[in-house]
Amino acid sequence: MHPISLPHDHGEAMEKHMESIPKTVLFEMAADTFKLLGDSSRIRIFWILCHCEECVINLSAMVQMSSPAVSHHLKMLKASRLIVSRREGKEVYYKAADTQQAALLHQMIEALLEISCPLR
Repeated sequence: MHPISLPHDHGEAMEKHMESIPKTVLFEMAADTFKLLGDSSRIRIFWILCHCEECVINLSAMVQMSSPAVSHHLKMLKASRLIVSRREGKEVYYKAADTQQAALLHQMIEALLEISCPLR
């Protein structure tokens, strides 16, 4: 790959580090996650699922939303791999994924809102 020449030289020699800047697609993935969390109900559902495993009916009661609305949010969170589900008979249970990304988002939400886990 040819070295990149920046239009203005500010003496910071950033040109040497251009190869180490992550690809655009990685930033697009981050933007998609932040867009997903642009809905307060979805953030609330995700935060709850960071602390317990629940079914749609119980989540609906907890957040005072209809089951279809909660299911819609769960579908989006699951597609982004922030939550996982398991089936037990006819019931499906959801919880936060055991990933570094989910843990970091959980910590970020709590830090931004100055709240803590209810079990602490």
